Amino acid sequence: MTFQLADLKSTFRSLRYRNYRLFFYGQSISLIGTWIQRITTPWLVYDLTHSAFMLGLVGFAGQIPTFLISPIAGVMTDRWNRYHLLILTQIAAMIQAFILAFLYLSGTIEVWHIVLLSVFLGCVNAFDVPVRQSFVIEMVEKKEDLPNAIALNSSMVNGARLLGPSIAGLLIAFTGEGICFLINGCSYIFVILSLLFMTIVPKKPMVQNKQVLKNLKEGFNYTFGFAPIRYIILLLALVSLMGMPYTVLMPIFSKEILHGSAHTFGFLMGASGFGALMGALYLASRKSVRGLAKLIPRATVLFGLGLIAFSFSRYYLLSLALMVAIGLGMMLQMACSNTILQTIVEDDKRGRVMSFFTMAFMGTAPFGSFMAGSLASSIGVSNTLLFGGVSCIVGAYLYSRKLPELKKAIRPVYIKLGIISEANEGVQVVSELSVPPEE
Repeated sequence: MTFQLADLKSTFRSLRYRNYRLFFYGQSISLIGTWIQRITTPWLVYDLTHSAFMLGLVGFAGQIPTFLISPIAGVMTDRWNRYHLLILTQIAAMIQAFILAFLYLSGTIEVWHIVLLSVFLGCVNAFDVPVRQSFVIEMVEKKEDLPNAIALNSSMVNGARLLGPSIAGLLIAFTGEGICFLINGCSYIFVILSLLFMTIVPKKPMVQNKQVLKNLKEGFNYTFGFAPIRYIILLLALVSLMGMPYTVLMPIFSKEILHGSAHTFGFLMGASGFGALMGALYLASRKSVRGLAKLIPRATVLFGLGLIAFSFSRYYLLSLALMVAIGLGMMLQMACSNTILQTIVEDDKRGRVMSFFTMAFMGTAPFGSFMAGSLASSIGVSNTLLFGGVSCIVGAYLYSRKLPELKKAIRPVYIKLGIISEANEGVQVVSELSVPPEE
């Protein structure tokens, strides 16, 4: 029992920091509302249009701003006060949810409203994701606890992802989509209050240079000039492009293939969230970042195989089980990538690197959503999912071939940070961080 309690305490060790604890609790409530809206929006679009193409189009509209704006948002994240910027993004997202609720409850909502508001939220997310990822290190005082904080962040997201879709399915069935949007709007109040209650030590911006393009070029060269960062981001971009759009197609799969309802859709997405939560808690229980690089391709293969098997499933319970595997693989791949990047990146370039991470994870998704909607209209939902799963496995194979090179490049960084003991590893002291040269 003593060991179990100590192990549990270690898993949640980042919660001992007051600011992170406030953020964790406030964001946990807010994210449930976020997932309720994420599930409700495509369901409403399909209910209004019965079009796979429109599902892809709305997904594209909501995510393309992230691809276009994220690089500039990353520069701004390194130049501006991250705390103030995060408060602004939460307020803007809350306003978007309240507008959706008003339009639906007033009986005036149309698809073009959803498209425009999706674009607006995409612009907000382009700033919100990199600034939120970068802000974690300001809430966690000891850098050795950063991987744990990132993993707990992921568990928070996926705990909400587990509850949100299930709640959304019930709300859609019994109250309608408008209440879902209204609940999401109200949920932002909790995270905004948690941010306002924090005690933040004022910090000077990491980047003083006012030349935005020069800052952007510096961030690009740093990100894609260092092999570990480059290959992690490229694999994440491939998985997001080819695999992640499965969520866009879930309303069709639920209705047309499994012959279900909003409940079916909600529980399928909830099963994926359960798998993702399992993955996040596993990562939070780990004591070190070591070993995550080789876990990335394995998780990607699990995700790809899950999509392939799911594409052939015609049974509800089997589909639920496969969605757990899909969520587990997806979370392990994404969270491992995030943890390694946050560990090895230099602080003054963190916002820009995380903006490219955001582009890879969310920015490629609009093209994937648009492509998935178009493919589903021509070759069917099942074949589209099959194609996505195969693509992910091919990407994992190509990444795994680079693993020896990546481990060699990361090792000096881990030695400098004290993650690897030089004596145990039997390698020479490396006095400077192995990073691409400044230009």
